[in-house]
Amino acid sequence: MRWLVGWSSTAAGTAGTGSAGAVGHDGESLQPVGSQLLWGDPDPLWAVGDWRPDEVRVVRSDGQTRIAVLGICGASDEELRRALFTARGGALRHLTTWSGSYTAVVQVGRRITVCGDLAGARPVFHTPWAGGTAYATAALPLADLVEANLDFGHLAALLAAPDVPAALRDTTPYDGVRRVPPGHALVLRAGAREIAGYEPVASLAVAAPPADPDRAVDAVRDALVEAVRTRLAAPRHVPDLDPGPVPGMGPAERRAARGMPVPGIGADLSGGPASGTLALLAAGLPGRPGTLLGHGTGAGERLSAVTFNDLAVGGREAELERAGTLAANPRLHHVVVTGGEETLPYADLDGPLTDEPGPSLVTAARHRARLAAGSADHFTGHGARQVLDAHPARLADLLMDRRRRHLVRPVAALARADGSVMVPARVYGAARRLARMPYRAGLEVLAEGLMRRRFDEPKGAVGASLAALTWAGPGPAARWLTGEALAEVSVLLQGAADRSATGPDRRPGDHRARAALARHAADLRVLEQAAEIRSQRLHAPFLDNQVVRACRDLPEALRVQPGARAAILRTVLEGAGVTDLPPGWGAPSHATSAAAARAGLRLSADPLLELFSTPLLADAGLVEARVVRKAVRAAAAGEPLPLDGLAELISLELWLRRLLARRGTCWTGTPARARAVPSGIPPRRGALASGA
Repeated sequence: MRWLVGWSSTAAGTAGTGSAGAVGHDGESLQPVGSQLLWGDPDPLWAVGDWRPDEVRVVRSDGQTRIAVLGICGASDEELRRALFTARGGALRHLTTWSGSYTAVVQVGRRITVCGDLAGARPVFHTPWAGGTAYATAALPLADLVEANLDFGHLAALLAAPDVPAALRDTTPYDGVRRVPPGHALVLRAGAREIAGYEPVASLAVAAPPADPDRAVDAVRDALVEAVRTRLAAPRHVPDLDPGPVPGMGPAERRAARGMPVPGIGADLSGGPASGTLALLAAGLPGRPGTLLGHGTGAGERLSAVTFNDLAVGGREAELERAGTLAANPRLHHVVVTGGEETLPYADLDGPLTDEPGPSLVTAARHRARLAAGSADHFTGHGARQVLDAHPARLADLLMDRRRRHLVRPVAALARADGSVMVPARVYGAARRLARMPYRAGLEVLAEGLMRRRFDEPKGAVGASLAALTWAGPGPAARWLTGEALAEVSVLLQGAADRSATGPDRRPGDHRARAALARHAADLRVLEQAAEIRSQRLHAPFLDNQVVRACRDLPEALRVQPGARAAILRTVLEGAGVTDLPPGWGAPSHATSAAAARAGLRLSADPLLELFSTPLLADAGLVEARVVRKAVRAAAAGEPLPLDGLAELISLELWLRRLLARRGTCWTGTPARARAVPSGIPPRRGALASGA
């Protein structure tokens, strides 16, 4: 895991003892384990982990005016210097407009600005410490620093209402460690903190004129091409990927045997149209997409395109055939990874401790098997559905703008899928109710539903769409929480409703879409840590700031049309010169994922029942063990239960166990910080596994 961490004290020298460390409130000399100092006291900043040299840049205009950029950033050093002059006046947005995926930290005198991203894939966390504020791009190091307890209220909200910002607020699993919301920056002035938004806020009273669809799609294409080009153009001074001699093996075989990636550029070719689009863009852009400086064999090396063939599930013949057709491109090298029962979800529950919990923990081994065949720099299509597709609640946004005719095609598609003539009236009625419902009333409805345990399982596409036509809805795992946990989240939501006189500065569809994107980005961050391959970098260009901005400018009337995402990506590829796509390209593939999850539950039922024989979640008062065991048995037997809800429960239990099994800390210091951790969670108030 890679992260940066720093702090700002209330006065110069309060926390510092020099450029190599700092003194905490109890006299400990502290600095992060495995860190490199980017700048020193009085407000030090470190980069921690296996950052590549080209991923860490520090540009200075004078001793107290400097910028650090960590990650892939398309700005030149000269552009960073010019940005420092603009930042002197307090401007923020220009720091987030370069192509790529990065975190920018600017210091002007004693004022420090740390910019988060729009999606939430590169978050910023902060906590009070030593009279000032400590900040980091990971929550666990800050929890170690202040010896925080677990925040069970946050964990309950994470299960009961994971898509509701009013429930999650700015909390984390660690008590006292806070998250900067997406689209905001943390501003520190001599230790005092402020959260500032850097995106313009549109007025709800005046509807913005609809954007031109062609220009909007062209902007998405330009942003996506630039995001891919930035990664191809970045200097890649990666460590030597040859792990040393092994009798009877060549370099590639040695890397594969030791779980190391192949040097070069790669991409997923299966998994949906988004990943295929990135593979074709990367292969088609000028240059040598498959060659790393100092590592390749010369011009013409091909991009590795990875297809995952799940033999344990089947039903992906058409997708594999399309992938094979695309891989006929002479600039692609097709790699087919076969998976069996050992790669099903839940088959392998061992793994590293991640910064936060997330439902992708149960599928991490499955992704690791695919990524192990990938390249040192690997493109994925994660986030495309969240930034391109229309959340069902956007139908209410169209009604608010009196654009009813744009509802005809999406509602007709739902009617065809359901086969009922009553679908249009039901969907239109739900969209109209949402368009007229105040935000406060939406929170109150959810709070009452949690208190009364009303969890109607949506059936089919129509049921899911109707359930999503609300300001806020319960999570799929909420039905298995205890009454106490649900009541706690209900009271929290009621308090948020009482404080929400006007509600968010967005319409319901836009509000729900941004919340869904933030949740997906957070889980992708967990997946990157859980399925991490040594010396490999995963790139998700759809979550870049510039791509997210371009996608947000797409007209809602275009988004809601059936097949909009595939149509947009086709246009993107056509603009880049790729026109010969195979028939059926862009077809959704949700069924295979659900089949794999059900097969994994069935084969791993016994270990999962053992996992919940004495669960830590029950010790925390969030679930009853017998209720979860009953649900696991029912799902393994084929009953139609929400499998994603079970994945959230199981992932959180796994994360808690890994946290409590942990030894040591993220910080050097006195022996007190390396002492053993408690073996369990006391009811409702547990200590963190850092030795708290």
